[in-house]
Amino acid sequence: MAENPVRFGIIGCAEIARKVARAIDLAPNSILYAIASRSIEKAKNFAATNGLPENVKIYESYDQLLDDPCVDAVYMPLPTGLHVHWAVLAACKKKHLLLEKPAALDVAELDQILEACESNGVQFMDGSMWLHHPRTAKMKDLLSNYFGQLNFIHSQSTLSATPEFLESNIRVKPDLDALGALGDLAWYCIEAILWAKDYQLPTTVTALPDVTRNSAGVILSCTASLHWDQPDTTVATIHCSFLSHSSMDLAICASKGTLHVKDFIIPYQEHSASFDFTLGSKFVDLHIGWSVKPEEVCVTSQLPQEALMVQELARLVEGIRKSKFRPDSKWPEISRKTQLVMDAVKKSIDLGCKLVNL
Repeated sequence: MAENPVRFGIIGCAEIARKVARAIDLAPNSILYAIASRSIEKAKNFAATNGLPENVKIYESYDQLLDDPCVDAVYMPLPTGLHVHWAVLAACKKKHLLLEKPAALDVAELDQILEACESNGVQFMDGSMWLHHPRTAKMKDLLSNYFGQLNFIHSQSTLSATPEFLESNIRVKPDLDALGALGDLAWYCIEAILWAKDYQLPTTVTALPDVTRNSAGVILSCTASLHWDQPDTTVATIHCSFLSHSSMDLAICASKGTLHVKDFIIPYQEHSASFDFTLGSKFVDLHIGWSVKPEEVCVTSQLPQEALMVQELARLVEGIRKSKFRPDSKWPEISRKTQLVMDAVKKSIDLGCKLVNL
C-alpha cells in the first residue's frame, strides 16, 4: 500500500460497483474511503455483502459523499441518464472521476462533463477496463510493427439476457439507460475499432437494417458498418445484442497478417489472457492446408484489469496532487471519440439506417 493512497468514493451501489470496490482494494495506490447510495440501508447492505472494512464511511446521499473533503476520486456507476448531473457536480467539487461507460447519452452531455473536469483540473477516465490489460498493449505493439495496413476489423459484444433482464433491468429502461445495447455493449466494440485505428475517426457510419428494439423503443440489438477512406481504406463492422449467446470477439485483418481475440472485454481468466495471430500465411500445394498455423500469445498480469485501471487513475491523480501535473488528455479524448461514433450509429438508426458522415 502506498504511503498516501488515493481515497476513492463510490456513488451508487450497482452490481458493477462490487467489482470496482474489489479493484480499489487490490490496487496498491488506492483505498476505498466511502460509499454512497440513495438510502442508508442500501449502502449498509452493500458494505456488509462485500465485506468492506468498518472504517469505510457510509453516506445516505450522493451529495454527502461529494461534500467530504477527504474523498480524492469518485467512481460513478450510475445509470447513464444521471451521469451529466452528478459527474459535473463531482468535478466542481474537485473530485477526480472514474465514470462507468457509456460516458453519456450523447456527445453534448459528455462535453459538459469533460469541460467541468478540465476547468476544475481533475482527471477523467471512463470504465473501459480492457484498455488497461497488458494484453492490449502487446496486441497494439504487434499491429503497429508487423501487420501493415488494416483492411477489415470486426468487433462484437453480445449476451443472452434473461426474461427478467429484458423486463426490468435499467439497461432496457428509456428513462435510465436509453441507449440500451448500443451504450452498454457497442461502446466496447466501437472503442476497440478506434483503438486498432489509433483513434482515427471513421469517414462514414451506417447502421444495418437489423435493429431490434423493445416496446419502449430501447435498442436490444444492432449492427453497423464504419468506413475510412483516408489515408488508408479500412472497413469495420460492429455487432451488439442482448439477444445472443455471450461473445466478446475482435478480429483484425491487415495486409500482412490477422489477429483474433475472443474475450477482449473480459478475459477468460483473471491473471492470464491470450490472443492468436498469423503473419505471412499462404495455402500449401493443392490448397489442402495452410503454410503456417496461428501463433498463440499468452500475457500474464499480476493484477486484474480493473485494478490496473484504478491503479492508473490513482497514479495520474497523485501526479496532479503532488507534482501539479495537468490531467492526462488521453483518456477524455478516447471517450469523446467513442461517444462521437456511438452517436453516429444512433443517428443512422434513427434515420432508417442512412449513411452518416463524421
